[in-house]
Amino acid sequence: MLDECAAAGVVLELECGVVGGEEDAVSAVGVAVERLYTTTEDLLRVADALGTGERGRYLLAATFGNVHGVYAPGQVELRPEILRDGQEALARAHPGARFQYVFHGSSGSSDDDIRAAISHGVVKINLDSDTQYALTRAIADHVLVHYSGVLKVDGGIGDKKAYDPRVWGKRGEAAMAERVAAACELFGSAGRSLTA
Repeated sequence: MLDECAAAGVVLELECGVVGGEEDAVSAVGVAVERLYTTTEDLLRVADALGTGERGRYLLAATFGNVHGVYAPGQVELRPEILRDGQEALARAHPGARFQYVFHGSSGSSDDDIRAAISHGVVKINLDSDTQYALTRAIADHVLVHYSGVLKVDGGIGDKKAYDPRVWGKRGEAAMAERVAAACELFGSAGRSLTA
């Protein structure tokens, strides 16, 4: 697949290990805890199989206790040092090489764990659950506050200014944009472009 992606000018993204939780009806609930933590040996096998960039670029979602979905604080035990150890092992085996990691399942992670993961080579962070919640929360707030206008209650006609998707949609999009902006500040990418 890497060869095909490289020929098409596409970056391959792959997971090494098991991301806990559930996403798109694929569940890792009940998986042995140790499988939630990629080993250094697993990471080196990826580099041996795919190279270190000479065959094409790939982003590696190594698992370090991360889970899809959102969990109460203390329910997820992240070990960002796994990413650091993988970088060090790769540098010993392939001098000058460096993994470009992806952080799947970051929602609900502490700021410190996120910063540590970035310092160990994370270049892409997925926070889908957080942005979904921001969007949905703003829309739900609008619907609850403007209930009688959104719905035609007791034979009423409603209020187009309340049920117009451009109104509640704009509020949802603004809330999502705020969440993304806050994440960019945390990630250290605010005000930067891909080329900067």
